[in-house]
Amino acid sequence: MKTQVLDSKQISKMIKRMAYQIYESNFSEKELILIGIAGQGYELAKLIQTELEEICNIRLQLTQLELNKSKPEESQITLKPDNIKFANKSIIVVDDVLNTGKTLIYSCLPFLKWQVKKLQVAVLVDRNHKNFPISADFIGISLSTTLQEHIHVVMEKKKINVYLE
Repeated sequence: MKTQVLDSKQISKMIKRMAYQIYESNFSEKELILIGIAGQGYELAKLIQTELEEICNIRLQLTQLELNKSKPEESQITLKPDNIKFANKSIIVVDDVLNTGKTLIYSCLPFLKWQVKKLQVAVLVDRNHKNFPISADFIGISLSTTLQEHIHVVMEKKKINVYLE
């Protein structure tokens, strides 16, 4: 059974709040790089970027990170565009749902080879079922669910909904 947990209006407020939290945590930065995990994470990163552009003058760069979410340990990680310099920069990796942490921990690996200034994580939904030592710095909502339940984030144009199945 599919149950709506959050509607577009609620999510819009959460994204705005997350943008303010990101700004408060990075107000002294000249530049921030938002890394959206391909799919919903990248779409969320674009929405956060839009909100940040309204509230601050920090230079923002948006990059899409692609990997196989089912088997990230076996996948090639690519960044688009691939010409961004990450050394001494503050980076925020963005995804829609933090479940076990596997996708996010593998998504952070490429940034360990550069001396980044700061590496943070933003997620819309944190499910609290982590198997990997990663946590989000910016969270839209934390949901305690059973392992059998699934969170689905549905993004259609400017409408976003979160469902529990």
